[in-house]
Parts: sequence; structure tokens; C-alpha cells
Amino acid sequence: MSAEPIATPPDPWCPDPLRQQRADYTLEDLLDLPDDAPRVELVDGVIQVTPSPTLGHQDISLLLAHWLLRHAPGHLRVAQAVGVALNANTSRQPDVLLRSVDVPSDRSLLRPEDVVLAVEIVSPGTRRTDRFAKPGEYAAAGIPFYWRIEQDPVHVYAYRRGDRIGPGGERQYELVADSAELIELTEPFEIKLPVAEIVP
Repeated sequence: MSAEPIATPPDPWCPDPLRQQRADYTLEDLLDLPDDAPRVELVDGVIQVTPSPTLGHQDISLLLAHWLLRHAPGHLRVAQAVGVALNANTSRQPDVLLRSVDVPSDRSLLRPEDVVLAVEIVSPGTRRTDRFAKPGEYAAAGIPFYWRIEQDPVHVYAYRRGDRIGPGGERQYELVADSAELIELTEPFEIKLPVAEIVP
């Protein structure tokens, strides 16, 4: 009697080190990732695995998505952690976003023109990216509104794409409201958000 070999599970997927060094991953590669791939973003041709969010981060994200679902007008839809193709070799996944209702529901990668509002919830491991890199990328891609939500205490910073030109020649965001109590805005729709409603 011979023993059957024990099947070993395949190693989990990870980016090819040579392609990472060449920084030649594209949006097409993201669409072809295997089912076991972790949550990733593509930044200038390099695949970056995004850290797992904390429970507090997820609570804020869910509460905000729920609030937007109840208050956003009919021409907008709420989504969470969906990729947005910012250019041919960069894709980000905002924590929460508002998109046009016209976007087909089978899409897993949105275009910047599909997105009205991108929201990032700042965690210890994403501070620099959420405060500096992502707003610059979102504004350069033409996403009209960006919110940054800080934790401990929860504080919302709301930005709109303004007329100020950045060093790369692209329009930048300007702060239009910030509060730990109440956010009142007229764009992208009439908003009166008590911040306490998104605090876990």
C-alpha cells in the first residue's frame, strides 16, 4: 500500500518582485488579479497591499455610508472600497464614495468622472497617504469633492476642487468646511451632517 501525497495549498498571491521593481503594473493587471489576492491599490505602477482597517475605522465608514444612503439625492449612489482608476497606472479605493447612478452595477473599477465625492478615514497607518497623496491624486484626476475624516476625536474636513493650481499644473482642493460637530454644505448636495451620527 502506497501513501497518497498530501496536497499542500498554494502560496497566497503576492505581486511579482521584478514587476514591482520595474513599476510596470497597469489597470489591466488589477482586473486580472486572482480571487485570493488581498485588497490592493495601484500607485504609479506598483501594487500596494492596503492594511486591514480597524473596527473603529469600519464603524465610521458604515455609519457614513448609511447616512449618505438616507440623504443623497436619487442621481447619486453610495459605494465602499471600490477601485477608482485615476490614470493608466494608478488606482485608489476610497473608504466611501458617491458615484453617478448611471454607472453600470457590474463595474469593479470606476472612472474619475463617475465619482462625485471620495472619502478617506484616516488611520495610523494611512495618515500621510490620506492627508497628502490621495487628495492630490483625486483632485488631479478631476474628482470634484473630497472628505477626510480624522479619528479620536472624529473630525470631518470637507474639500472641493478649486481654482488654485498646484506645482504639477493641476487644480487643487480647497477646504470649505471642517467640524467635529456639524458639517453644513450646499455641494455636492444640501448637507447638514451632525458628526455625532457617524461616531461609533
